[in-house]
Amino acid sequence: MLATPWSQDFGLRVPIVNAPMGGVAGGRLATAVTAAGGLGMVGMGSTATRSSLAAELRQVHGRFGIGLVDWVMRSQSGLLDDAVAARPALLSVSFGTDLSWVAAARDAGIPTATQVYDADDARRAADAGVDVLVARGAEGGGHGEVRLATLPLLDAVLDVVSLPVLAGGGIASPRSLAAVLAAGAAGAWVGTRLAACPEALTGGPGRAALIAAAGTDTQVTRVFDVAAGLPWPERFPSRVLTDDFAARWTGREEALAGDPDACAAQSAPVDAGQGVGMVRDDATVGEVIEAMCSGAAELLSRWAR
Repeated sequence: MLATPWSQDFGLRVPIVNAPMGGVAGGRLATAVTAAGGLGMVGMGSTATRSSLAAELRQVHGRFGIGLVDWVMRSQSGLLDDAVAARPALLSVSFGTDLSWVAAARDAGIPTATQVYDADDARRAADAGVDVLVARGAEGGGHGEVRLATLPLLDAVLDVVSLPVLAGGGIASPRSLAAVLAAGAAGAWVGTRLAACPEALTGGPGRAALIAAAGTDTQVTRVFDVAAGLPWPERFPSRVLTDDFAARWTGREEALAGDPDACAAQSAPVDAGQGVGMVRDDATVGEVIEAMCSGAAELLSRWAR
């Protein structure tokens, strides 16, 4: 159907890995992505605990990966140990600079991944022994550094490392998938498009908002983290669907932090990348991956001809 050398070597039928989105990528989504030929990732986000990881892993059937947030992993004693003990096919830890966690995974024979945002990040991760890099572009939904768009970032990372590089950010259609594969990505790290699928943990209102949104309906902000008291580093804001709360308080984070009533009145954020305009229905994971991969294969074949 569609393959890259990395996806074949890794035992995947298609070069798709779902982004381990906290509160979205649970065990059911991971199972569905793996069943569709990719690698399903269970995402542990800002409020992850050992018990929440265990609960989602009970929903997993088949091969799976686990994604952790670095600062959450360090505040939840035992979370990394539990993730390693679960023997995932891939362990991803992002949003930190201390890569000492790689050794624990390597000792257990577990391949590792981390998100990178420029060539220097890529070199540091490669030097630390990370097996797979995720070039996460500024178009991506949820948390991440807003520095380079996906294709320029992919160019920069591929120039300095020989590791497999997955492209993430704005990949939600056959065209965008074909584009990153043609540019040399080993696979795609897909988030927003899968967040609207019924297998995701996304609630009904969030799913409806994703389907209704245009690609220009997102903004980058820290206000939801500030209001919730989550200690996300400032370098990692979140791309979300724009709403009145985000529009009112973005740029006024200090005032928001000092206003308990405003914090309590925050809306529920919907993480979304700029590929959200390609989300037009609540198709199943299998349908989404089949359409993206068959369409990308046709495009790549047409270009080759």
